[in-house]
Order: sequence, then C-alpha cells, then structure tokens
Amino acid sequence: MRQDVSPRTTAAPARPSAPVPRRQQIAAGIRDSFSAGLGIFPLGIALGLLVLQAGLPWWLTPALSVAAFAGSLELLLVGMMATVTPLAAVAVTVFVVNFRHIFYAFSFPLHLVKHPVAKAYAVYAMIDEAYAVNASLPESERSAPRLLAMQIACESYWVGGGLVGVALGAALPAPVKGLEFALCSLFTVLTLDAFRSRREIPSVLLAGASAAVALVVTPGLAMFTALLLFVGLLLVRHALTARRSTGETADA
Repeated sequence: MRQDVSPRTTAAPARPSAPVPRRQQIAAGIRDSFSAGLGIFPLGIALGLLVLQAGLPWWLTPALSVAAFAGSLELLLVGMMATVTPLAAVAVTVFVVNFRHIFYAFSFPLHLVKHPVAKAYAVYAMIDEAYAVNASLPESERSAPRLLAMQIACESYWVGGGLVGVALGAALPAPVKGLEFALCSLFTVLTLDAFRSRREIPSVLLAGASAAVALVVTPGLAMFTALLLFVGLLLVRHALTARRSTGETADA
C-alpha cells in the first residue's frame, strides 16, 4: 500500500505588529488634540477677556489656567472672585462642578501611564475635552505617550488662549458680550463628535432624560443630579444587557 508522503501545507504564523515608535505616538496625540483645540483656544481667549472685564489682575488668567485647568470652573470662579463670594460657596461650587470627573476616571485609560509623575499629570489634565477625544479612539490605538501628548497640547491651547485674551482685552476699547456661551458651544460640539464616532443612541437618550429630570427636580444642582441619575441609568442598562447576553448564550 502506497503511503502519501506529500508535505502538508501549514499556515505561516502571524507576525506580531511592530510597535509604533514613541515619536509617532506623540505626533498622533498632538493631532488628536486639534479638534478639541479649536474650542479650547477660543475659550481661553474668552477667559482672558472676562478676567480683565471683571476688573481682576491679568496674571490671574495664567494662574487659574495652571492651578485649576478646568474651563467651566475657571469661568465660574472669575465671576465669584469679582463679587467676593464666600469661601464656603466657592468650595461647594467647585465640588459640584468638578464632581463629574469622578465618573470620567472609571473609563479614562490611566492604567496606560506607568510613571507616577506622568500619571499624576494625566489625572490633573483629565478635562472634558481630553476625555471626549480619548473616548473616540479605538482601544488598540491608545498609549501613554499619545495620551500625555494630547493632554499637554490641550493645556497649551488653554494657557496660550488665556494670554491672547488678556492681550486683546487690554487693546479693546469696550467689553465683549456673550463670551459665556463659548463653553456651552464647545461641549455641544464635543458631544456631537463623540456621538458620530460611537453611535450610542441609547446613551444620548439616557443623558437627555437625566438632564431634563434634574432641571425639573433640582434646578439649583442640575449638573450634580443629572450625573448621578445618568450613572444609575447606565448601570441599569449594563445589568440588563449582561442579563440578556447571558440568556442568549444559555439558549444557544
């Protein structure tokens, strides 16, 4: 009996993808920041103008930009400092406005950053724009150099825009009205961009419902209430999705 001695064809092992050089990762992070920078830089200009229009010293603009680095909070602090708001009210406002960052930390890829100093900066620079830009990236394309480069670029836009705003405010003969709407416009653009990349219609509907209920129930603490309600709804949705997936697996 003749035996078949023809060699068998085996599939060649897949070659692991070559790691992306650090320089290319940094360049990618800077490119990622461009979309957010289009809103951050003008918003920084608005902050510089508001500081001068409120009668505060010009150096408060870069001081706030470095110490706080939170656009919505800094715009609120300018008005509170101009009216000499009590420290207790300032503390409550800071807590309520920045409370949302606690939820950002649940899905922000801080685990990619290993160095303690770099991780501390990543936490400090975890602003809304950085979170939105990172959320639109695929998991496979995220890295510590890319994340940190994007955050450093965003802060550069913010500080630079504030200094430009100070210079413009000193040169303009009259105050500029309507600058407060710049922050709302930026958040609207970031939300639309994140929705376009992920197509998460249920999340958008849950967020809208949370905001509507918060505005009716607790208008004075609408953001705080909306965040808590939105997180609760997301947890319920996750539980229902997990149960449905488990049921489909069991039926199969």
